[in-house]
Amino acid sequence: MSSESPDTGDVGKPDGPAARIAQLKAVIAYHAERYYELDDPEIPDADYDKLLRELIEIERTHPDLITTDSPSQVVGGPRNETFAPVAHEMPMMSLHNAFGREELSAWSDRAVKRLEDRPVPAFATELKFDGLAISLRYEDGILVQGATRGDGRVGEDVTRNVMTIADIPHRLPADAPRVLEVRGEVYMRISAFQALNVRQVELAEAAGRPPKLFINPRNTAAGSLRQKDASITAERKLSFFCYQLGVVDNGPELTSHTQTLEWLGSLGLPVNEHSLSLASVEAVADRIVELESARHDFDYEFDGVVIKVDDLGLQAELGADAKAPRWAIAYKLPPEEATTTLIDIEVSIGPSGQATPFARLETVRVGGVDVSTATLHNQDQVAVKDVRPGDTVIVRRAGDVIPEVVGPVMSVRPDDSSPWRFPKDCPVCGQPLVRTDGVAATFCVNFHCPRQIRGRIEHFASRYAMDIEWLGEKNVDLFVSEGLVSDVADLYSLDFDKLLEFERFGQKLVDNLRDAVEASKTRPLGNLLFGLRIPEIGQVNAQTLAEAFGSLTGITGASVEDLAAVDGFGDVIAQSVHNWFRRPDTVDLIDRLVAAGLTTTAAERDTSQLQTLAGQVVVVSGTLDGFTRDGAREAIVSRGGKSPGSVSKKTMALVVGAEPGASKVSKADSAGVPIIDEAAFMALLDTGRLPT
Repeated sequence: MSSESPDTGDVGKPDGPAARIAQLKAVIAYHAERYYELDDPEIPDADYDKLLRELIEIERTHPDLITTDSPSQVVGGPRNETFAPVAHEMPMMSLHNAFGREELSAWSDRAVKRLEDRPVPAFATELKFDGLAISLRYEDGILVQGATRGDGRVGEDVTRNVMTIADIPHRLPADAPRVLEVRGEVYMRISAFQALNVRQVELAEAAGRPPKLFINPRNTAAGSLRQKDASITAERKLSFFCYQLGVVDNGPELTSHTQTLEWLGSLGLPVNEHSLSLASVEAVADRIVELESARHDFDYEFDGVVIKVDDLGLQAELGADAKAPRWAIAYKLPPEEATTTLIDIEVSIGPSGQATPFARLETVRVGGVDVSTATLHNQDQVAVKDVRPGDTVIVRRAGDVIPEVVGPVMSVRPDDSSPWRFPKDCPVCGQPLVRTDGVAATFCVNFHCPRQIRGRIEHFASRYAMDIEWLGEKNVDLFVSEGLVSDVADLYSLDFDKLLEFERFGQKLVDNLRDAVEASKTRPLGNLLFGLRIPEIGQVNAQTLAEAFGSLTGITGASVEDLAAVDGFGDVIAQSVHNWFRRPDTVDLIDRLVAAGLTTTAAERDTSQLQTLAGQVVVVSGTLDGFTRDGAREAIVSRGGKSPGSVSKKTMALVVGAEPGASKVSKADSAGVPIIDEAAFMALLDTGRLPT
């Protein structure tokens, strides 16, 4: 198969259905090779589905043009010749897709019609995992073979690699059938994927080279399973869910798919807990909505919901067409990746002076919203991804995560393309940008850069800092532009009467803003420290710093050694904090804030709780259901414990919620620190003991 991409067919479509079918076949075959054989797709699944759907629609209206080698008639992609072939005794079929409730209902109606209007008693629903389909064969309870789906008839022998996956048992209970073939999906958990990329960065830093990061869990899982060296597969920490039976010799009498999954689970095979049998297609549609809303609550990716007629007897009656069973369909969720044109790469300046590149895009709908800009993280990431103005790029947006550019579609890069270069000067103030050796970020070091001034004030007024209502970005921009404020201390000597001269301000708004500024003086010391954007000090470390020294005076007078002794700080943070408080502009700023009457002493600690965690260090990462970030930390501190922002060997436990930090999880794993969930955290607060 050609390694050069054919025309995508987006422009210059040939005249006539036969010519368009030929073009679509070539394009689809190329991208199928990239996806199934090379594990290096150039376009998102949604774009591939769009091409395939167009082909199917043309073939539907011109059935005389359908051929047996059409992508609409075959399963999967070509087999990788690196591995020995495995002929599937029972074909591993693909699934037809539904992209909306109407298509789901149409599939259900077709099934009922084929059953001569007998109602379907139930539908089994399960997640459609984003991984690699495989078949496992057990003989006399012993795992003897693992094979990929391949083209549905012949797959690849990956037995040695499958043996390294912890989820897959090598031996089944004594009552297992003489022959049992199990089908399922090899995937990579998001936490494992993030930890793998953290490791890639560590290895690159040690070798003094840019990191080569993995793009997404699906491609990483597929590539990991196809490693020639099984020890590499083992290092990748792959996982597995089973979802179907293949060949069975001397098995039990099973009557439904749901019963089948329960039986497989009883044998010790991993079955996803979110599978559910429902009584109607309407209930299925509601379930899809429920799962879509929880799409990012799990530690693995799924791109749809598979719906199956639950009754195995009815499955047999419905049978299959050339490509897929008629008794099942895959409902695809809205895509979280799309392709668009990268118009330009620009650089924004943040409150701390950090220069962050971002992509200006031709607007594209992805993840349910219109996206016209996307992050590129830092200078190294632009170089590693090698994205350039004019490229067609893949954009990803998952849930509420900021959209990011995944990478370019190399096959359609313009011939006159040239690498993008990071600017030498700040685009706001024109002063030189600086990057310190060993640091990924680039900075504008001009403290008086207008964008930094605005950013520092916006951060100071934000909800988790001083929470100054009515002071939004537009007002900050006006105040700085008009010379009314040049730093955060100026907010407390602001001439509120002068604001009435501006059209946007009426008396009520001025009064509200004056009251909000006055109320901010009572915010706790930890909020003030967080609002000041001290280098290396986030929300958690700010609270820790306030409690460790009790007052602003105690912090400003602390030595580097005193600061380094604070739990979770260390020499780097201590030196950074010490240096910041001794800068002349900081000394002046602190003096003016104190004179303005802000709270500069820490609140008394709540000692009414039993001191179950006295002297213990508990770190929290990710989002918990029953606690805000501050609430979880307060729960630990009020019981005598400490909750710094980083994991160390002193840490008693790492509490993980949804979307925990990969570096914290990886560090806890390496240091042997117990990792617990929210339920265990609740018990820990009550008893001071970890679950056994």
